[in-house]
Amino acid sequence: MLLKFASYAIKAGSLLKNCSFHPQHTARVLMAHSSIPSGSKPDPNQLIKSKSPYLLQHAYNPVNWYPWSEEAFKKAKEENKLIFLSVGYSTCHWCHVMEKESFENKDVAAVMNENFINIKVDREERPDVDKMYMSFVQAISGRGGWPMSVWMTPELKPVYGGTYYPPDDRYYGQPGFTTILKSLAQQWKENPQKFKNSGESIMAALTKAALLGKGNQVPSAAECGNLCFKQLHRSYEPKFGGFSEAPKFPQPVNMNFLLRWHVLNKTSDAGLALDMCAHTLRMMAKGGIFDHVSLGFARYSTDEKWHVPHFEKMLYDQAQLASVYTDAYLLTKDGDFARIVSDILSYVSTDLSDPSGGFYSAEDADSYPEVGSKEKREGAFCVWTHKEIQSLLAAQPVPPEVSAGVTVSDIVCYHFDIRPNGNVDPYQDPHDELKGQNVLIVRGSEEETAAKFGLSLDVFRQLLRTALSTMREARQRRPRPHLDDKMLASWNGLMISAFAKAGTVLMEDTYVERAVKAAEFVRQHLFDQQSGRLFRSCYRGGDGQGAVSQIDEPIAGFLDDYAFVIRGLLDLYTACQDEKWIQWADELQQKQDELFWDASQGGYFTSPAGDTSILIRLKEEQDGAEPSGNSIAVGNLERLAIAVDRSDYHDKAEQTLCLFQDRLAKIPLSLPEMASALLLYEGSPTEVVIVGSRSSDLGHQLYREAVTHQRSLLGQVVIRFDPSRPPQDGASFLASRRPSLAAMKMGSDAAAYLCRNRSCSAPVYSSEDLRQLLNSQ
Repeated sequence: MLLKFASYAIKAGSLLKNCSFHPQHTARVLMAHSSIPSGSKPDPNQLIKSKSPYLLQHAYNPVNWYPWSEEAFKKAKEENKLIFLSVGYSTCHWCHVMEKESFENKDVAAVMNENFINIKVDREERPDVDKMYMSFVQAISGRGGWPMSVWMTPELKPVYGGTYYPPDDRYYGQPGFTTILKSLAQQWKENPQKFKNSGESIMAALTKAALLGKGNQVPSAAECGNLCFKQLHRSYEPKFGGFSEAPKFPQPVNMNFLLRWHVLNKTSDAGLALDMCAHTLRMMAKGGIFDHVSLGFARYSTDEKWHVPHFEKMLYDQAQLASVYTDAYLLTKDGDFARIVSDILSYVSTDLSDPSGGFYSAEDADSYPEVGSKEKREGAFCVWTHKEIQSLLAAQPVPPEVSAGVTVSDIVCYHFDIRPNGNVDPYQDPHDELKGQNVLIVRGSEEETAAKFGLSLDVFRQLLRTALSTMREARQRRPRPHLDDKMLASWNGLMISAFAKAGTVLMEDTYVERAVKAAEFVRQHLFDQQSGRLFRSCYRGGDGQGAVSQIDEPIAGFLDDYAFVIRGLLDLYTACQDEKWIQWADELQQKQDELFWDASQGGYFTSPAGDTSILIRLKEEQDGAEPSGNSIAVGNLERLAIAVDRSDYHDKAEQTLCLFQDRLAKIPLSLPEMASALLLYEGSPTEVVIVGSRSSDLGHQLYREAVTHQRSLLGQVVIRFDPSRPPQDGASFLASRRPSLAAMKMGSDAAAYLCRNRSCSAPVYSSEDLRQLLNSQ
């Protein structure tokens, strides 16, 4: 449907026809952004005032960049120039390529500065700007991505755009960036009204397309779930797992749905749903997309085997995957899943954590191969030569069970498929960046490797731990990738959920404590007490000791900031039962409703009202690398409706589901997280109320049964209520919202009540009886 907009876009002569570019068609460029020696840097542009790592990377480009600001818009109108908008993020490989090829080129910069007002946007700081113009780029080209390049009138109305552009006309007859710049500049001078008319037409079409057709009823959860499962099954790749051939993305939202469909569905599909998810998770953990040395997951795999990754590591991937592996462990009790959860959280704690408690956004794919290198390479920090491994592990003692002549490096190289000439197939490395290098991957299993070398599994695992520790120490001596130390409310919310859920299921108090520390961080640095509003981002301070800085005019939070933080707080309350977190979640939900709720059509806008530079307030309608704010909001509303007795929250969940009725009924594959929320809505969250002293052993046993039962995956609400709470501790927030709690008796020690649809069971006094009640649901 969106392709109809293409007819409105300016065609800058025949040269611009079909000039969208696919990165696979270009040679990979070895770049070194921010590589100008200190002391010889030119004067900075306007971006030097920013705190965004991405904008600061471009602060010394010869391009006269502006941030997204009224100053830039006013200048475009005063000078009557088109605006060139470039959107990306600091760990984006192709953003680095375009910077090196075009934005650091003085001749290209001269054309840009003479003819355009040039604006840089960090998509992670301003997702509203990114989504608005990405909808345009996808409409005229059929695809999107970063860097995103858009030309627009001084009134901010787009007329032409795409993603990455090579610097000159050398690719399959497609025009280069300089050609496009000159052609558009010439046409603007000759006929600016043509551009303005085109911009008006495009915006009218985009505005119309942004209106979702509101349905008149909530779709059937069973029909939607069944269709979503079938669509996922059709896209499933059974050999290596995942839901595509290549490239392969983890897609946690798909696995979240499959696990919940497994719990609720009583047909043969239930087992298949779990098998699809579990197999994918196991193959990912064995693959090169998982960093076996420094831990954590890369963003995606370039091949179908999960072998050769795109090496950047994003916080939102770590958070979502830690949650999925936790859920998979809860259902299967497979210790490998628990180990991967621990590995992910260890990586985040070590490499993506600020001393103040917040979490950084990402680590780059690119780094210098050696100290003193002049150019960065993708994956340089992560890959190994066979010779390096032999040298590193030469002194490691060999267990006596091993045959004579076999070394530890022989065992490690066998296990991780490390080869003398490298293990990356040439078709995966067309530009020789990984030639002779190895990306660690487990082709077999720990059991198979141990058996091959005559080792017990315990001895082999100890050998492997020691070897990987040695390799980790060696890696730390390499130049590290760039760290995006921006801290986003939304991604911190996802990470709070991950630590809280892992702490609950794996019974690790340190994980819950880390979640608490992160929630305190968000409240201190990303929240305005006076207005009750969240901020989008804050930044690492200069002292390296946990000081956090903020820009002069902080960016207001967006829908996903509220939705993800609220879910994090709900999961944190479940983990620690401190009512202040569910009270804050309720307060943030009310603020979210005030800022983003569409009273006429239902559902939530992505951005708050009032920003005149946002010409269209969109509603995210797809669960992608991150779940959409609307999908998470439905689940939050249902859980809060039960916990704090707010029927209006349930009504808003219903209206949101009605808004997305058509999509849920026809292509739920595009909204698997909302399909999961629909299952919760139709079934109504189960509530377990445990009455008794917090020091009660029985109360703790009942709590453990509730939070580790498989139904806890479905959004179950668990409340521990202590009727003997001393008055000096203050009134219970939940008791003030739920007077019925005070009427629940605990017997001699503790009792559990199972409630659904405002009706509660008789109390039970053992974990076995509670389990039977939960199973009966």
